[in-house]
Amino acid sequence: MTSDQWIEKSDKYIMKTYGRYPIVPVRGEGCRLWDADGREYLDFLGGVAVNNLGHCHPRVVKALQEQAAQLIHCSNYYQIPQQIELAELLCSHSFADKAFFCNSGAEANEAAIKLARKYSRDTHGPERYEIITAADSFHGRTMATVSATGQEKVQRFFDPLLHGFTHVPFNDAAALEAAVTSNTCAVMLEPIQGEGGVNIPSAGYFQEVRRICDQHGLLLIFDEVQVGMGRTGKMFAYEHFDVVPDIMTLAKALAGGAPIGCMLAKDRFAAAFVPGTHGSTFGGNPLVCAAAIATVRTILEEGILNRTEEIGEYLVGELETLGKKYPFVKDVRGIGLMIGMGLSIPGAEIVKKGHARGVLLNVTHDTVLRFVPPLVVTKQEINTMIGILDGIFAEVEV
Repeated sequence: MTSDQWIEKSDKYIMKTYGRYPIVPVRGEGCRLWDADGREYLDFLGGVAVNNLGHCHPRVVKALQEQAAQLIHCSNYYQIPQQIELAELLCSHSFADKAFFCNSGAEANEAAIKLARKYSRDTHGPERYEIITAADSFHGRTMATVSATGQEKVQRFFDPLLHGFTHVPFNDAAALEAAVTSNTCAVMLEPIQGEGGVNIPSAGYFQEVRRICDQHGLLLIFDEVQVGMGRTGKMFAYEHFDVVPDIMTLAKALAGGAPIGCMLAKDRFAAAFVPGTHGSTFGGNPLVCAAAIATVRTILEEGILNRTEEIGEYLVGELETLGKKYPFVKDVRGIGLMIGMGLSIPGAEIVKKGHARGVLLNVTHDTVLRFVPPLVVTKQEINTMIGILDGIFAEVEV
């Protein structure tokens, strides 16, 4: 079938929950995708920071193939070796002692919210359940995570929202401290805001957040759904800020494209979850855990982290050089391959022109071009993308 034929069928059968572009990917390899008409694209969105190892990385494909031939799914009523091995890998390379597996970032954040409330209820009583999050944050699309998200456009139409969330400006420790009440149980933040515009905190911000949490007996939750798994040049973004959270959530890139979510926590807090308090039918099944094990091991064993730091600096430098040519480029900011280019104009048309010229781009917060390509992207691929972007920028009328 052609792309147009697939789109026609999609319009007939798929709910309109996404503003989909007229692109129908059918095959991927590394940093490239091919559509149903055979057209090739350079992918600088990476499945929205999911395909950190590129599309169809051989080690991930092999793990999925081998596991699918042995056991795809079994109940969490039983011990699952792949899940246990993955938990050991993640805990041994992070601050955490225990893991809980689910299917997505939203579910991982739901689990973190529930654990924070359960621990605080057990420790301090039922009145202590409120969670402080940040304006412009994004934590998911379920009712609890929509309520936690600090963006009205995500919350619109879904009143009444879940009670118990307070939003304060990101990167403002004084505002956060002023929002703490006797009912507060936790603070939930993205180390770097993704959907909110690739917002990077100032030096010392998270040290202040940690101090506030310690002073008031609050749990610190880091949502690393988008920035974890090597995206910033370290396995987890919290490592950049000299701060250790109490709970951390992962998803997106954890299994190389297979659907998985994970909440990690220290023993002291994890103990609040006992049989019956939380669960997930498909969470951490053998198939997705096998893919995640292969993904984590590849990141650790093949120099991905150091390479991400190096190639990220190169991409930032090329974007900065490009930006100096065009007055509508305000700034370039990023860590590793989590990069945003701030514009003084809307970016949607730039994204569409990129698609037409074979580059998959993304705009977030209306005016920030977000670059989250696979961590295996090459300098040659970056140079190709920059050349295309230069041509698009040259056509912009301001």
